[in-house]
Amino acid sequence: MDDRKHSEVTDAIICCFYNVYNKLGYGFLEKVYEKALLIEMEERGVCSLAQHPITVFYEGQIVGEYFCDLLAEGKVIVEIKASKTIVPEHEAQLLNYLKATDLEVGLLLNFGPKPEVRRKAFSNKRKANGTLINAERA
Repeated sequence: MDDRKHSEVTDAIICCFYNVYNKLGYGFLEKVYEKALLIEMEERGVCSLAQHPITVFYEGQIVGEYFCDLLAEGKVIVEIKASKTIVPEHEAQLLNYLKATDLEVGLLLNFGPKPEVRRKAFSNKRKANGTLINAERA
């Protein structure tokens, strides 16, 4: 898979992230950054949904439901953090969201003391026989 899939969307989101970071800085709760990022993305013309549901299936049965912070353009999962630094658990969370959906690209944005961005891609071809794949679409 091209690891730059949906780069036009991810590039726009990253620009929005830095605009919000430069205006608000570090120290707010994730929800504040989520709302500010939604405003910034709307102004830039990036259609986004907040708290989009992700349903996880195993053997055809629901085993969990989570909510990604943002879903941009129906293509990119955006997870927002407001911690000192990105840790492996944050990256694992985003990868699991990608594995549990038919979406292939995600961004992890940390509004920490220093702004941090991680871009993750997980091809649908690598997903196990579709047993995990089922994203509820708005």
